[in-house]
Amino acid sequence: MSQPIPIRAALVLALLMARGLFAGEVRIKDIVDVGGVRANQLTGMGLVVGLDGTGGSTAATRQFAVNLLQRFGQRVDPTVRALLETNTQLKTKNMSVVVVTGDLPAFARPGSRMDVVVSAFDDAKSLQGGVLIMTPLLGADGLPYAVASGPISIGGFSFEGQGASVQKNHPTTGRIPSGAIVEEETYTPLSDLGSVTFHLRSPDFETARRISEAINNFLPLSSRPADAAVVEVRVPMEYRNDVSTFLGIVGSLTVQPDVPARVVINERTGTVIVGEQVRLSRVLIAHANLAVVTGEQPAVSQPAPFSQGETVVVPRTDIEVREEEARVNVVDETATVADLAQALNALGVSPRDLSSIFQQLKEAGALHAELEFN
Repeated sequence: MSQPIPIRAALVLALLMARGLFAGEVRIKDIVDVGGVRANQLTGMGLVVGLDGTGGSTAATRQFAVNLLQRFGQRVDPTVRALLETNTQLKTKNMSVVVVTGDLPAFARPGSRMDVVVSAFDDAKSLQGGVLIMTPLLGADGLPYAVASGPISIGGFSFEGQGASVQKNHPTTGRIPSGAIVEEETYTPLSDLGSVTFHLRSPDFETARRISEAINNFLPLSSRPADAAVVEVRVPMEYRNDVSTFLGIVGSLTVQPDVPARVVINERTGTVIVGEQVRLSRVLIAHANLAVVTGEQPAVSQPAPFSQGETVVVPRTDIEVREEEARVNVVDETATVADLAQALNALGVSPRDLSSIFQQLKEAGALHAELEFN
């Protein structure tokens, strides 16, 4: 039976609902994880049937098919079994061997359901229309914790003819929503805990200090930052038998995370992300694109009459260098990301050009931020 919420907790909840979140503030539970409360990865291998000629044809596929027959009492002659394992002419195009993965939630009980991802293990072309046969999902200790089965949703398609083919997304990977039933729990009891730890998802000393300060404002002298990634919290006596309520109240407290000065660049996609704290020293920037255009126009050289020469192809190469008009701009010390964006937009640069500019700014010592490439 649940206990009534203490008056102090009720006042905190009422205050949070009345004021909402201040600008830039987030709830503690949105940036931390509770120590010991986590999901567990499960993996299994199974067989998908019902495919329309898009299944696998490897020896592993045939082996799984034989094992399925024997599981349901269909005896396979040893000679036929050996033939199925070695004869590559035998096809199993209506089935596929798959790897099934999923995350077992922290507080899942037997009978709960979880989503699973199904990926082809053999040379199947598509899992569209397939149904996963009952497959045990094992944990890192090798023990089964859930059983998965059901029709697969791939969110794409693949069709081909003799001269053309069309494909959308990845037809060899799909999901089964609520496709696994939990058989064993990995429950971590929360009652009678004297203390809990909050693990920051993005470790930072200042953010950890602010979280500890927010908790101490609610419960004085109950929290301290252990390091940049962990905040230790002492559970008050009135919550020792109701730790879930305590975690819910503390998780609803708000803080303003300290964002590091960082520039993240993905050169493959041309994406550039600039953090709020990024600053530039006063610097002059000139940027222009240089393009080299080459063209091949081969010419045929004919020999003179009666010269016993040969007709040859003579290469003719045209090279043209195009350089855009360079723009020179003085960038003052920036105060906000908006100021930095306005200064760079004045140069007319593209997102891909920003990668080169930020690298050169870092080399010149004018970029006061961490530069990270993905």
